[in-house]
Amino acid sequence: MSVENEMKRAAGKERPSSAWEISPPYGTKTVLVVIVVAIFMYFSGKNSEIDRMFYLLGEAAGNVVGLNESSQVVNGTQTIANAMFPLQFSEVTEVSRIENFDPEDLPMFARVETQEATTTVVDPATLAISKTVTERTVVYNPVGYLFHVVDKMIETIEIAIWATFFSIIISIPLAYYSSANYTPNRIVYGFARGIVSLFRAIPELISAMFLVLAFGFGPIAGILALAFHSAGFLGKFYAEDIENADKGPQEALRAVGVSKVKTLRYAVLPQVLPQYVAYNMYILDRNVRMATVIGIVGAGGIGQELKGRYDMFEYGHVATILVMIFITVFALDQIAGRIRSKLI
Repeated sequence: MSVENEMKRAAGKERPSSAWEISPPYGTKTVLVVIVVAIFMYFSGKNSEIDRMFYLLGEAAGNVVGLNESSQVVNGTQTIANAMFPLQFSEVTEVSRIENFDPEDLPMFARVETQEATTTVVDPATLAISKTVTERTVVYNPVGYLFHVVDKMIETIEIAIWATFFSIIISIPLAYYSSANYTPNRIVYGFARGIVSLFRAIPELISAMFLVLAFGFGPIAGILALAFHSAGFLGKFYAEDIENADKGPQEALRAVGVSKVKTLRYAVLPQVLPQYVAYNMYILDRNVRMATVIGIVGAGGIGQELKGRYDMFEYGHVATILVMIFITVFALDQIAGRIRSKLI
């Protein structure tokens, strides 16, 4: 036996080879859990028509490569695409529908035109259907609807900005009292956590429906619905970052008698500020998108316009709205990235 082995045995460091064996990456419990999850997913997939979804996707893929002649998904997608393009920018308004019409006071780029309109008339005596061609005087604006969409989008952004601002104001005290290391006691902690959970539990669309009944149609209901729901998320994120902040600077300040508020300001806030900015910009981005949804129930913004055009099957107008929403969200994402990069 070598001198090295004798030294290891003398020091008690030599171990049997079995002590260094690595246990299997999974065991009986893991296998049982996987089986239970697989069974659940199977029956849940049946209830959710996941099998039909894969069938339709396979049928669509086969149609694209020429293996089958028709596909419900492909036909529906083509119908929607044909109806949505080209985008609708122009706006035509009959002069008879404009109150106190002044031909000398027209919107920018607008002009007065005479157009032919075909109307269908039913003879009440014979029930015969006939078509007549009449002329009408209209105001044609090549970018009138685009200006209208931009105006509605600005209102949507304003709703999102105010909702984000109020959510930050509401979430600051909630985050302080929801932090285990700063709350005065467990009762306050539980109460604050309960409010944060309540705000998150109620979807914006549901709360907007009730707020519309209280405040009427318009942006007020949208602002409050988004603010309360966003405050639930921000309160949770803020509190968790406060709890996870480095304890060293906090303990140093407390050791010299600094109050909790000042410790939070000088020891915690510099650590969490970049992440807070990221949270706020994400909430703003999310509120812009959600403001388009809650407008469907009358809570202001571009959502009401989107719902109205969709119900009238004016898919060219719908496509214009969707493109405007995409441009707005993309621009906000770029701005958020630049702001965050400045703070990191």
